[in-house]
Amino acid sequence: MFRIGFGYDAHRLVDGRPLILGGISIPFGKGLLGHSDADVLTHAVVDALLGALAMGDIGQHFPDTDPAYKDMPSLRMLEQVLGWMQEAGYRINNVDSTVVAQKPKLAPHIPDMRARLSEILQIPVHQISIKAKTSEGMGFCGREEGIEAFAIVSIVKGKE
Repeated sequence: MFRIGFGYDAHRLVDGRPLILGGISIPFGKGLLGHSDADVLTHAVVDALLGALAMGDIGQHFPDTDPAYKDMPSLRMLEQVLGWMQEAGYRINNVDSTVVAQKPKLAPHIPDMRARLSEILQIPVHQISIKAKTSEGMGFCGREEGIEAFAIVSIVKGKE
């Protein structure tokens, strides 16, 4: 038995915060605004896993009104959801994701993001796809006001 989940997230770019994507710090003059570290890529993967498990969304489990999650690394949220998935008897088959940002250029950072997510998700790097796109200057990403991410995850019941 397999299931598929879809995730999406977006955050505003602001001065004075580090830019964290896929669990790694990316050198840039701005970072993403959010209650946690605002890692849009990891948030999209978390939401995709929650969707595949039919367990709602990231806001239900890690509300931005709870001080316990203030500045929390998103990878900790991902670890928690991964644990729930494993308790339900599933494993990840693959992750496919897209990050939309006009700047910074993300292609050089994709190998490190894939490696970090591979480590946390306990799957080989070749089962994780991360693509970086611009929006050709259109919309809030194109105006460099924010970054958004999309993710699809397939999970499979049972052991390999």
